Amino acid sequence: MRSSANSRTSTNVTMTEAETERLTIRGETFVVAWSSLLIALFALSYCFSHNLLLLYGDAVAHLHIARRLIDSINPGFRQLGSVWLPFPHIILLPFIWRMGWWQTGVAGAFPSMGAYVFATAGIYRLTRMWTKPAVAMLAALFLGLNPGLLYMQTTAMNEPLFLAQMIWAAVLIVEFRQALNAEEPERASKLIIGAGVVLVTAVFTRYDGWVYTFVAWLVAASNMLRRDRWKSKAGGAFVLFTVMLAVAPLVWMGYCARQFGDPLDFIRGPYSAKAIDARTSTPGAPHYPGWHSMRVAALYFLKASELGAVIPRMANPLFLLSIAGSVIAAIKWRAKAGLGFLLLWIPLPFYAYSVAYGSVPIFIPPWWPHSFYNTRYGMEMLPVFAISLAFLCGWIANLVMQRKAEAGAWVIGVFVLLIAGNSYWLYKQQPLVLQEAIANSRSRIPFEAAYANQLAILPKNVTMLVYTSEHIGAFQRAGIELKHTINESDYYQWIPALKDPAKAADYVITTDKDPVAKAVAEHPEGLTLINVVCSTGQPCVRFYRSDRHTAGGSITQK
Repeated sequence: MRSSANSRTSTNVTMTEAETERLTIRGETFVVAWSSLLIALFALSYCFSHNLLLLYGDAVAHLHIARRLIDSINPGFRQLGSVWLPFPHIILLPFIWRMGWWQTGVAGAFPSMGAYVFATAGIYRLTRMWTKPAVAMLAALFLGLNPGLLYMQTTAMNEPLFLAQMIWAAVLIVEFRQALNAEEPERASKLIIGAGVVLVTAVFTRYDGWVYTFVAWLVAASNMLRRDRWKSKAGGAFVLFTVMLAVAPLVWMGYCARQFGDPLDFIRGPYSAKAIDARTSTPGAPHYPGWHSMRVAALYFLKASELGAVIPRMANPLFLLSIAGSVIAAIKWRAKAGLGFLLLWIPLPFYAYSVAYGSVPIFIPPWWPHSFYNTRYGMEMLPVFAISLAFLCGWIANLVMQRKAEAGAWVIGVFVLLIAGNSYWLYKQQPLVLQEAIANSRSRIPFEAAYANQLAILPKNVTMLVYTSEHIGAFQRAGIELKHTINESDYYQWIPALKDPAKAADYVITTDKDPVAKAVAEHPEGLTLINVVCSTGQPCVRFYRSDRHTAGGSITQK
């Protein structure tokens, strides 16, 4: 009896110590989160004052999709489209309704800033599970001070959001295993359901999330191999976790089938990556680098990742050092954590395959074709670089401490200085993702500004027939509500309007070779050309006034 009592007392002490450690890590994580928020606000202030929030055409498009959910002839879920997944646009809704926030792009910054804060705090918490606070702080600094991420978190781009989802899914799955090992089934069930919620949002954020979710499920399932775990609360929670992850992609495919007549419209539809590649490729010309070659594709993705993370001289060593850090961690903590942090390596094989066989090119300036395209995809390697380098630093610090106790602090200090210097150099040279944004917006921004100026001249509250999948930024700049346009997302009005443009709207606006231009060429009756806007490197926009539609007339809604 005495032995049993001593055992229970020992278990209670152990559980108390574990709970104390969890509370300590939680408190440290909050400090990292609040510090990250201050950095995020500073970055937003800088980028806003330098007009950097709307350089990415995709950021403008994300804001457009969110805006038309509440501002269109037919507002509602049908406006979500078919290729880009819906979660980033749904979380924009609380912010996009303000016209000023839409026009300036600030609406897109709020969710991205929140994601940045969660990502930075999450990488700290994940690293802290195995290391001391100073080592975990290195991972948070490497990720949180990356100038490219600091820029992206001020935009409506979804890379910061997906980074947060990747990191926190890994955090929760690792903690799920720890709870199972500690025989805490109730806590384990809460953690795995939390992981399920995070992974479902990842499924609805990026298609990378589909692969990440499947591998994360395999990792979580490996923790349920012991039969007694299925009989506890954790077993039922894991079944619910599995159902959540299985249903999420089916919901999206069901939406595409209902709305567009094809459950795989996002793969083979007119706006899919393959369709865009087919339209933009020159027949007979060499395809993009990495086409049908996973080795070359992986090299381009890795180089984009490295150039976005460190100075050029450290690009190649970064990958090797990250492998070393991951191997050290895998050997040292394999039994304790189930290698959950290795989930963060998934973007490498995913993008190697996507570039090779998914019509997703990546261009970087040092390599052919010496231009910018999709360099932001490389940002998905930032978490694994951060945590692997922190592991490596912690290992080195432990080695030198065996000879001289205070030497470990010097190792940490050197790494802090290296991270700070690297971030400063990347900032001074402009982060890779910002270079791409500037390069690819040089002709678009002036064109859309001129386009917006002409839109502002038109009478207020008129109806316009216009194709908005291109250059919606002009309407955004001009502050024109989308409910005054008939466009390709208005499924009931669009096709009839193309058959008789003059009857459909007060003004008809065309760009070269778009569907409205073709409709005007086929049905020019009742239209008078009143203005043309052209710009170098961009199509011409033509404004037609209808002689058959009453100005300011209402639009029939259905």
